[in-house]
This record gives sequence, structure tokens and C-alpha cells, in this order.
Amino acid sequence: MTDKRPPPGSDSDDGISEEQFLRAARSFEAIIVSQIQMKDKLGNDLKSSIRVGMVVLGLIAVSILILLLTLSAQINRISAVVADMNINFTLIDTQMGQMSSSIDSMVHRVALLELIDQQTGTMDREMNNITADLEAMRTIVASIGSHVYTLTGNVESISASVSQMDDQVHLMSIDMQRMATPARSMEKMFPFP
Repeated sequence: MTDKRPPPGSDSDDGISEEQFLRAARSFEAIIVSQIQMKDKLGNDLKSSIRVGMVVLGLIAVSILILLLTLSAQINRISAVVADMNINFTLIDTQMGQMSSSIDSMVHRVALLELIDQQTGTMDREMNNITADLEAMRTIVASIGSHVYTLTGNVESISASVSQMDDQVHLMSIDMQRMATPARSMEKMFPFP
């Protein structure tokens, strides 16, 4: 028996024709190209997502920096007000000491009034001294009133500063909520497991 082989390019039942082979190769090439394009698109989407994430993180970092700078400025103002209050308390303490000394002097001089019958002239001189001490006390009390008024102003300034700080923190909270909206949208688009 002679072996009869079909010519190349002719169709046979158990072989693949050259045209079918080329068609299959083109289909395989189209599949590979579409997969490469899909991978490129996914890579570009991933790059865009990373860039947006970095921008959001940068905005968060800037917001935190602004918050820290604001808090630092408020703390410096509060520290200055407290230092001023400390100076005022020191002055009040000094003036209270002077007032105590004046009261002690008054007590001593009033005790001398028991000798009024024998020492009328001495009593006149001591009364003059008491009058001078009272004038000094009036001056000290007026000064204490002024310092208390200054202290009240400082407390009101601290209250205003704390109120402003609360407002700033509230505004920052609103800004953080607004800046978190794109991140939530991204999380909806690209959920992480």
C-alpha cells in the first residue's frame, strides 16, 4: 500500500488547515493584546488612585499642621496671660503685706490712746500718723482694685481665647469631614478587603 498524504493547505478530518491555524493565532494575539491593554488601563487607574490618595494625605497633613500651629499660638497667648496674672498676684501679695503692716501700726497706735489723759500731745501726733496710714491704705486699696480689674480683664481675655480656639477646632472638624468625602468616594470605588 502506498502512503497518500494530503498536500499542505488541504483540509483533512484529523489535521488543522493553515487558514484555521492563522485564524487561531490571530484570535490568540487579539486576546493577548486586549489583556495587555486591560492591564495598562488598570495600571493607569491604580496610579491615578495613588496620586489622589497622596493628595488627600497631603491635605490632611497640612490641616494637622495648621491645627498644631493654631494650638501653639493659643497656648502662647494663654501662657502670656497667665504670666501677667502671676505678676498681678505678686503685686497684690506685696500690697496685702503693706496693708497688714499698716494695720499692725494702727493697732499699736490705737493702744497708745489709753494714755489720753496724760499724753494729749502724743495722741495728736499719733492721730496724724494714723491719718497718714489711712491715706496709704486708701492708696493701696485703690491699687488693689485696679489690679483686680486688670485680673478680670485677663480672665475675660482667656475666656475669649478659649472660645476662639473652640471655634477654630469646630471649623477644622468641618474641614476634615469635607476632606474625608473624596476618600470615602474612593473607598466605594476601590473597596479594600
